[in-house]
Amino acid sequence: MSSDDPQAEIARLSAEIERHNRLYYDQAEPEISDAEYDVLFRQLEALESEYPLFADPNSPARRVGGRPSEGFVQVTHPIPMLSIDDLFELPTEELDRIEAKTGERPPKEQELVDFYHRLQKGLGADSIPVTIEPKIDGVAVSLVYRGGRLEYAATRGDGTRGDVITANVRTIKSIPLNLTDSAGVPETLEVRGEIFMPGEAFAKMNEERDEAGLPTFANPRNATAGALKMLDSREVATRPLDFIAHGLGLVEGGEIATITEFHALLDRVGIRKNEPLWRAGTLEEVLEAVRRLDRERHTLPYGTDGAVIKVIDRDAQQQLGFTSRAPRWAAAYKYPPEQKETILIDITVQVGRTGKLTPVAELAPVLVSGTTVRRATLHNESFILEKGIGIGDTVLVQKAGEIIPEIIKVVATKGGRTDFSMHAHLGGVCPVCSGPIERRETVSGTKSDARTVVTHFCVNFECPAQVASRMRQFVSRKALDIEGIGSTVAEKLVERGLIRSPLDLFEIPESTLASLNLGTGDSPRIFGEKNAAKIVQARERAVKEMPLARWLFAMGISQVGESSARELSRLHRNFRELSQSPVLAGLRTLKTGESKEKNVFLAPYQIASEVGPIVAASVLDFFQSPAGVAVLRRLAEFGIDPQSDNYAPNPSEDSADAGKPLAGKTFVITGTLSEPRDDIASRIHAAGGKVSGSVSKNTHYLLAGENAGSKLDKANALGVKILSEDELSTLLGG
Repeated sequence: MSSDDPQAEIARLSAEIERHNRLYYDQAEPEISDAEYDVLFRQLEALESEYPLFADPNSPARRVGGRPSEGFVQVTHPIPMLSIDDLFELPTEELDRIEAKTGERPPKEQELVDFYHRLQKGLGADSIPVTIEPKIDGVAVSLVYRGGRLEYAATRGDGTRGDVITANVRTIKSIPLNLTDSAGVPETLEVRGEIFMPGEAFAKMNEERDEAGLPTFANPRNATAGALKMLDSREVATRPLDFIAHGLGLVEGGEIATITEFHALLDRVGIRKNEPLWRAGTLEEVLEAVRRLDRERHTLPYGTDGAVIKVIDRDAQQQLGFTSRAPRWAAAYKYPPEQKETILIDITVQVGRTGKLTPVAELAPVLVSGTTVRRATLHNESFILEKGIGIGDTVLVQKAGEIIPEIIKVVATKGGRTDFSMHAHLGGVCPVCSGPIERRETVSGTKSDARTVVTHFCVNFECPAQVASRMRQFVSRKALDIEGIGSTVAEKLVERGLIRSPLDLFEIPESTLASLNLGTGDSPRIFGEKNAAKIVQARERAVKEMPLARWLFAMGISQVGESSARELSRLHRNFRELSQSPVLAGLRTLKTGESKEKNVFLAPYQIASEVGPIVAASVLDFFQSPAGVAVLRRLAEFGIDPQSDNYAPNPSEDSADAGKPLAGKTFVITGTLSEPRDDIASRIHAAGGKVSGSVSKNTHYLLAGENAGSKLDKANALGVKILSEDELSTLLGG
């Protein structure tokens, strides 16, 4: 590999790989396939090898996994959890090039051949006993048993430290909490393996989520990673997670000399090992096992894209040693994904529970990796434009992680093809409710390699496809605080046809709520009279007592969060004023960066940064749309007219907050504190202050707890005063 500026190219590749690492490991939202990632990684490795002077000690080529998530306790692994090096099948064009140059055609598994030769050289032997097993597409985890009992479980994290996820792992039935036969088991035994979702269970879960109007997961690996990051283990228990062991970590108070002994121990103590498993003592046997696995892998219950080869003897493993990121005694041979051509017949659009509109390719049926593919997600409009996809094109299809169909590229276009535009395709309205749709742009990547992603959302509060999600926000503690309606109740109300909009809650008779079946026909679970009575009381309190800001937040209007809802409430008395607001109309006309104080119309008002042109436009568009007009009409029919409890559009000495200890002060809250943030924010509001979600030059104070993160860094850079909880209490006391 060559480059006119290798140092710059190394920096560019490092930044790009780090970005994809964050998307894959931390956000579970990858933008590229494993194969595309592997190409970038190999390019960086080759350049750093050719130009070692420019190689950074913190290069992603020398790192393992992703950083630990916030919200979990971290633990240092007793032995680093390293990744293993990948070996690839040589593409046809490379085989042709070598044959033309040397007169001999190498096997397509040449990198695997070279790996085995390195084992022979490192150990000084012709026959190296190894195992061959599937490479599971899951999340690496460490299980530490002491005295035969599970002491803790941890993710790989950055290879040195990982998240302690013991509570979540305890929900996985295939992981024993107590070993079935601990006699002769080492006092400390660290078992390493993969947590994953079986293919059929994953497909069924996605089908159920799709029917319920919930967003589906891109692939089993992402769904697994997302589940393990949940802080509520009860939610984790609802996910079809499974575990298979494949590696050995720390061993104390006993001895395990070979992988064969380790596998025998797993069988004895009730931990499932990775299968099918082959043993080979020659290169020919290794190649035969790898080829056989390639033929059989589509029948396995989980996704796999490779074969893992390991030296059996642990003393031999120690003799071969490690590089900075991987053992020299193991490698993963990656199979190229099966790709097929087919015709893109049409593009349809699905509406997720958040209102996100997802285009879906309708394909001429084609057999890929053992199953017939008829549909593939197209993610968003940006993806379609970047790939140059049009209706009628011939496209190349493969399965991401051997599970989820995806379009790789356009192979050929024909006359009569149709370009796709979300707005034109839908006529500017939601395909489910005919409500207004909104185009949103987000920027991802680094400053030097930023890209804009365009997505579309239905913003109709009463869209049936979103009702369960809208309902959860509508009744949440920060909104109307209608206790007793959690996720299960909300989804059952939708499933039973009792609500098509959150506002329908105010029409359901108490007797109907009491008889609501939260279970099934075979196993009923009735909601009950007491629970129904609590909801009725709570909804009556919402009508009589909840202020405008709470109702605004409950509506889930695009761009309107808790802080902006309070600011909108300060500028308006009620929904009627909001829907016809001259203040918002003036804000909507502001150009980017233009000062509110310099605008002739807005000059008399004091408007906080939480409400700007984007928020103003979103609120006006909502209330002036047919869907928003319908919401106002229904509120009037119910006699619901919430009023502002902080109205002061032009604060003066005689305003409601004048004289309060925090009047005119803006706070940002971050980090882990001794009480919930909502409670702290309520105290600040009661003392006349405001709470914002982001630090800016207009922020007066940052209340910082433990693990404050980037907000603390920004506050220090801007010279914002940092407060402890004791210092806030002093301010609150005047």
